[in-house]
Order: sequence, then C-alpha cells, then structure tokens
Amino acid sequence: MKKLLFLINPYAGRAEIKTHALEAIDLFVKAGWEPTVRTTQRPMEIPGLLETRAGEFDLVVCCGGDGTLNETVSGLMQCDPRPLLGYIPAGTVNDFAYSLGLSKNIPEAARAIVEGVPFPCDVGSFGGRYFTYIAAFGAFTDVSYQTPQESKHRLGRAAYILEGIRRLPTIKTYRMKITHDGGQIEGEFLFGMASNAISVGGFRLNEEFAISMNDGLLEVLLVRSPEDLTQTRALLRAILQQELDSEYLVSLRTSHLTFEAEEEVPWTLDGEYGGSLREVEVRNCHRAVQVLRPKPTSAE
Repeated sequence: MKKLLFLINPYAGRAEIKTHALEAIDLFVKAGWEPTVRTTQRPMEIPGLLETRAGEFDLVVCCGGDGTLNETVSGLMQCDPRPLLGYIPAGTVNDFAYSLGLSKNIPEAARAIVEGVPFPCDVGSFGGRYFTYIAAFGAFTDVSYQTPQESKHRLGRAAYILEGIRRLPTIKTYRMKITHDGGQIEGEFLFGMASNAISVGGFRLNEEFAISMNDGLLEVLLVRSPEDLTQTRALLRAILQQELDSEYLVSLRTSHLTFEAEEEVPWTLDGEYGGSLREVEVRNCHRAVQVLRPKPTSAE
C-alpha cells in the first residue's frame, strides 16, 4: 500500500477534526493508502518531523489552520524529493483552502484528496522561512496570532475583527525602501503584504490582480500613511473598495523583492509571528509543492 502521513492539529478552529478523524482515516484506507497518524504536540514540531521522516511517505496530509499548513509546507521545502501534499482545512479563516477551492467540510476535503489531482503551487520564501499565502507587516497584522485561541473557538472570524478594533489606537507606520523586479519604491507605509492567494483574512482580493497561484509571481500591496483626516477618509474608501489606482495604494506583481526599513518591523507569515526585521528578502519559489485539489470542472 502507498504510505500516508496524517498530521492533525487537534486544537485548530473549533476542533471538529476530533469527531471526523476516523471517517477521514477510513476514506484513506479504502482508497489504498496506509496511514500513519500523528497529532501535533507543540508549535513548530512539524518541520523537524518532516525533515527526518518525509522520505518514508508518498503523501503528507495535514489537518489544521493556516499555521499548521505553514509548518507542513516549511518542512516539505527541506525535502528532496517532496511527497504530495493534502490539506484538510480546520482553522478559523483558511485563506489558502479558499484560494484552491478546498472544502471546509472535513470528510469532503478528505475525499478530494483521494480523488483529486496534483496542483503545482508556488511557495513564498521569506529570508530563511516560508509562507503559503501571505507575508505582511503593519496595521492589524498581529491580530491573527495575538487573538486568544478561546475567542477564535467561540467567535470565529468575528474574534479577529474585535481584536482589530481594540488595536486601532496603536497603529504604527514604517519608513521603508522596497526593491522589486521593476524598480524601487520608498515611503511611509502603515501596511504591506506579499501574497499568493485569492483570499486574505477571509476577504476576496480584487480581480484586477488576476491572481494565479502558480505563475511564479507574488502580488504586492502597500498602503501609504495618510497625513490628515481628509486623506485618512480617502484611504479607507480606497481600501474598502480595493481601488488599486489610488494614490494611497501601491500594487504590483513581482517574483522577488527586498524590504529595507529604518527600524525593526514585525512581520506575520500565514497568520503567525514571523519575527522583527530591518531588512528581508522575499522570493517566489515557483511550483514548489504539489497540492492535491478537486478535479477541475469543464468550466475551469
């Protein structure tokens, strides 16, 4: 039988995997896989586990939120060859899953893995780390990893919104120079992100980005700092309506970029703390992992 490693974060989202794990395992066995099940015990356990054991398996399936997926992909990036990747989303927001059309229903997601097809997906490199869908700094980016887990379980996405409102008075700006494939940008920014996803924070991005998750490019959005109340109102309107031609928003697509700041900047990688850095290099690792996803319909 083909070997499968099933990694489960039992505390992700509303912990629904606890009631559906056996059903998922049964689906894998009936499809000809021999599963080895491992529940995660501590943060950042998965990369080390995969670095030593991934070669024993043909498929690695992780069940959890975006943080669990980030750890799994980070571990796979250290492997050669890399096993196929399956993802059963069980977190609060699950941006990566939405972008790839993966079901939040655990049995349906497991069925899509055994019946699906490999999709060669880009992965972001952030210094010596990796991200599956976003690296971001600035306003509200710490909300995802500083929101109490109990609130996430109880309130779902609303917990993030409430925590964001609480942090409004502490918004900080950063003076930075950003170098990309097409040149340089300098300024005072209150938010910035490099992403590879259709959805960020549960919100679908503007279709003008023409996002592809395996084109070798990252989508970059920078938000300039307003100088007065009038500019603040215009900025809020531009953000809410995703007006990419606004003077307050800078949007571009690039395979590589560097961020240089005058002070240390806290970053978020896939919703988890990514460190505080003055300078960092971000790259697109083109088609780095093969993710199993539902077979495309004729319309796709």
